[in-house]
Formats: sequence, C-alpha cells, structure tokens
Amino acid sequence: MRNFKFYNPTKMVFGKDTISSIGQHVSSYGITKVLLLYGKGSIFKNGVYDTVISSLKDNNIQYVEVTGVKANPVVSKVREAINIMRENDTEAIIAIGGGSVIDSAKAASAGFYYNGDVWDFFGKREEVKRALPIFTILTISATGSEMNSGGVITNEEEKKKWSFGSPLLYPVVSILDPSIQSSLPPIQTANGAIDALSHVFELYFGGTDKTDMMDELSEGIIRTIIKHTPILLKDPENYDSRSELAWCATLALNGINGTGRVGDWASHSIEHSVSVLNDIAHGSGLAIVMPAWMKYVQNKAVDKFARFGEKVFNITEGSKEEIGLQAIEKLREFYKSLGAPITLKESGVKKEEIDFIANNAAMLEPLGTLMPLYKEDITKILEIAFE
Repeated sequence: MRNFKFYNPTKMVFGKDTISSIGQHVSSYGITKVLLLYGKGSIFKNGVYDTVISSLKDNNIQYVEVTGVKANPVVSKVREAINIMRENDTEAIIAIGGGSVIDSAKAASAGFYYNGDVWDFFGKREEVKRALPIFTILTISATGSEMNSGGVITNEEEKKKWSFGSPLLYPVVSILDPSIQSSLPPIQTANGAIDALSHVFELYFGGTDKTDMMDELSEGIIRTIIKHTPILLKDPENYDSRSELAWCATLALNGINGTGRVGDWASHSIEHSVSVLNDIAHGSGLAIVMPAWMKYVQNKAVDKFARFGEKVFNITEGSKEEIGLQAIEKLREFYKSLGAPITLKESGVKKEEIDFIANNAAMLEPLGTLMPLYKEDITKILEIAFE
C-alpha cells in the first residue's frame, strides 16, 4: 500500500425527503443568492424543482437559472453559466442533476473568479486559485461527482473531452434522496451502475500491490452493484436497492476507495475520445471499452484478475489466466443483460473512425498505470472493442 492523504470535506445528506432542507443548508453559510444549474427538465416531472424553489423561498434565497446541460457536458454551457453568475452577482451554485450538471457547476465555480477562459484549467495549464461554493442535489447516481473534487467537460470546438479538478471544488453539501431516482429510464440506471463499476475497476486494476483491505472494499462495492442493479430494472421503486446502488456509486469515487493505491484511468480516457465523436452515454461507452482494455492488459495482472473472478463471480476452475478471462466475459454478459451495448459496432461507431478515436486519446499518452498505453495499444483495444 502506498502512502496517502485522505481528505473529503463534503457533507452528505442521504435519505428520503431530504431535498427540502437545501435552503437551510445554503442559508447557514450566509448565502443569499445562487445560480440553479440543471439539465433538460426531468426535475420538473419528479417534483425536485418545486421542492428546491419552495425551500429557497422559505429561506429568503434569491436565484437565477441556467438550464440545458447535456449528458456529455460542454464548455460553451459552462461559459454561459459563468456569464450569468457574474451579471447577477451570485454567491454559490446549486447543481440539480447527475454528474454532468455537477461537473459543469465545478467548472463554472472555478471560472467565476478567473480572468482567462475556463478551458485553461483543463490539461493542467492553470491551477484553480479561488472558487464559488457548490451545493448539489443528486438525481442520478453514477459519477461520484457529488462527493469529489474533479470533473470532465467536452470542448466541442476542439473535440477534446478532458478532466480537471481542484481541492477547492468539493461540494459543500450534497443531498442524495434515492427515492427520486425511481423515475429514471432503465438504461440510465444501467449506465449509472456501469459507470460506478468502472470507477472501482480503475482503482482495483491500477497495478498497486498489497492492497488487501482496499481490494475487499472494492469487491464489496462490485458485488453490491451487480446484485441490486437487476432488481432495479425489474422494480424501479425498490428503495432499498436504490439506496444500495446510490451509496455504492458515491463510495466508488469519493476518495476512500482509492486510498493507498493509484488508478489506471486509461479506459476512461479512451471512452472520452469515443463519446466526444459519437456522443455515446458515458456508461454505455465504458461497457464497451473497459472489458476490451481488460482483455488487452490481463497478462500484466494475472493474479488480480484471477482474484476478481473468484471473489466476484465465484469462478474457481482453471488456471489463474483462464479464471481472469472467464471473469471478463462474465462482466460483458452482465453488461449485456442490463441492456448496454458491448461492442463499438453495436453503438454505431464505424470502423474507419477508430483511427480518429485513437489519435484523439493519444493526445494524452501514455495512458494508464498498469500498462502504459500508446496509440498502437489504443488502436488494438479499440479493435478488440469493435465487435
């Protein structure tokens, strides 16, 4: 296990009927005017919007709104939010939605006090020096962005989907009521589960040795997601399963699951290049890319993949290499059972697009820690993923 420092200042408010407390939380910090940032309007259907507005009014908090955040959030919307906040002298942001909205809020928070363009924070060209407070109300569990300090945004003009982060961007308070997620379409529940699993895999297969405690935690999260996601696809209003999946998604990437080890993150970088071209949902893209990456690098971590097969899928027959390969195939079968695509071809990617995707991902090469990947490796992974 590596040396580590663990820090997470976000206050998590979890459970039924907690959203109505947002006004009190914001008011307790002396904040009187906020930006409401959200997506395309599902919060009107599930009652979240009305609950938030009522709570803000009860606590004498003024608000302005920016709507229309996309599933793959774009920097142009972040710039719009920054301009609206500056024009209205807002003191904080309330992000209502999933990871896309929260990531956009983080970027807008970082850009509010910055004199240059917010895209400067991507690619580690500039460091965030000051940021507005962020409050979040989570409506889909997937990314863990409600309790971490990073995010991913697409620059649609430059065809770059890049990450950014800063300790200043942890949300102050995040509210997570699993019951409101019962209205999600099945594919969104599935994509959220796949995204959460992928965050665990990035850390689990990162290549750090002697991490028994963290491996046990990761395996527990993986098994819990695999158990409860099929239940939710049959019974969307099952609150107990909603709660299990929601908390797993948060634990997967709130920092604690990464203590003592590094993450690989090559699969995420490759998927970002897939979705920047084709606008595929992040979870769907990961269902395709990550098993292909696993097949390509499996011989670099034979023992860990064998452990994965034994601990998660109860595979005990065969050599360690055979057990690992069987486990990867079991994972693909699980993703398929959720309704997710498991090949690039199935998702609409054309074979002639592979070279563009590989070049796009290779802008950040080498990718990964288990096995450093270059364009040739990325291309081979994409070819495995194609069909």
